[in-house]
Amino acid sequence: MGYLQFFCLYVLVLLSPPALESQQITAPELLEKSIAYHDPQGQWGRLRADFEILAERPGGSDRLSTIHMDQAASLFRVRVEQEGVTKTYQVHGGHCRLWYQGEAGFPEETAASENLTCERASLLRDYYSYLYGLPMKLRDPGTVMEPEVNRADFHGKEYLVIEVRYEPGTGSDTWRFYFDPVTSALGAYQFFHDVAANDGEYILLEGEAAIGTMRVPEFRKWYRNDTGEYLGSDRLRPAGSRE
Repeated sequence: MGYLQFFCLYVLVLLSPPALESQQITAPELLEKSIAYHDPQGQWGRLRADFEILAERPGGSDRLSTIHMDQAASLFRVRVEQEGVTKTYQVHGGHCRLWYQGEAGFPEETAASENLTCERASLLRDYYSYLYGLPMKLRDPGTVMEPEVNRADFHGKEYLVIEVRYEPGTGSDTWRFYFDPVTSALGAYQFFHDVAANDGEYILLEGEAAIGTMRVPEFRKWYRNDTGEYLGSDRLRPAGSRE
């Protein structure tokens, strides 16, 4: 082997292994590494926990959501407090319960104006279970992962990227998940209704907090894909912290 060939091989193999990592690992392998980081004891699927999410939006009032989740009992409950109004949604197995200002009885007009419906309760359960169950939720039936892993610079950081679509009846958006190339921690994700239109949003993750034994992002900051406009942030807190 000539000197030039040897030098090129040295540079390729020894000096730039991160550049090859996305080619050497498959999407399922990367997902399993990320799950091992975020949920090392396999708690997701049998989680029983209480936590709070403080949502802040530009020009809007803060919203505090207090969540109780008991997956073994198929129980999800969220109490939403905003501008002096408290609404509680509960889904327990196939049954739904609703409260307004702590009372189970309220007029139909209130249910309509405050969106206090069982459909809304199921939507909130699915929404919070998806976001706070990532990346474990990417194992769910109906998830279609592209097999290859790409490498990308996303808002100033290098990531390994998995693209996900969903089977009809499960979801219609295209998602991209961004993983730290060293730890495999989830660092960001984005979704598109139409990739060509660059619509949808991206979410940058910061910090870590614990839900049970799981490592979960503490902050989620939301932006529009097309304009980069800041839409708001969510902060995960222990239940009852009231900071």
